[in-house]
Amino acid sequence: MEITYIGHSSFKIKGKEISLVIDPYDPKIGYKYPKQECDVLLTTHDHFDHHYVEGVNGYKLHIDGPGEYEISNVFVNGIPAFHDAKDGTERGNDTIYLIEIDGFSILHLGDLGHELTKEHMEHIPYVDVLLIPVGGKYTIDAEIASKVISSIEPGIVIPVHYHTNDLTGVEGLASLSKFLDEMGVEGSVKKEDKLKLTNRSDIPEETTIIVLEPKH
Repeated sequence: MEITYIGHSSFKIKGKEISLVIDPYDPKIGYKYPKQECDVLLTTHDHFDHHYVEGVNGYKLHIDGPGEYEISNVFVNGIPAFHDAKDGTERGNDTIYLIEIDGFSILHLGDLGHELTKEHMEHIPYVDVLLIPVGGKYTIDAEIASKVISSIEPGIVIPVHYHTNDLTGVEGLASLSKFLDEMGVEGSVKKEDKLKLTNRSDIPEETTIIVLEPKH
């Protein structure tokens, strides 16, 4: 199984049988969106920087909200959450996706705006790879992200949705370094071109942060 970071909150996941794309972004955020093809498209909410469905071709299924789905031995559980800390009254709803593929569990939090509740945790038995926003303003910030990570205890954490010099259409996000400093790993974090997982031994026993290079 292979995870590629396209940019912002968008990923491509290639399994043995099918591929998935999550949260394609409109290029007006400042990043080019490379043309993507997949079997399953997932969008966590309908904001322009997560719902550029016209940038993706070939998908047989578009999952855009809560529910349980199965296709080609891949299981997706869409769990309802909020885009803010006030029950969605400021920025609406968010769907977090727990994806079980090739024996691994991946959790994409979309634009989560709050800590996870006990009800959320009941739907999340374990997480091998956590894809988590860290930039604040529209989502959880570095401090709350660290609390979410502690509650989940994933094997691998991949931070997303943070400020870069090329990001022009989404203002006010904090830098990646703020999150890495909060986690106490700045200067020692692993940077990878993509994440490849073959068997369970590829998942570290202690939570490890990996920064993936975007492909935009």
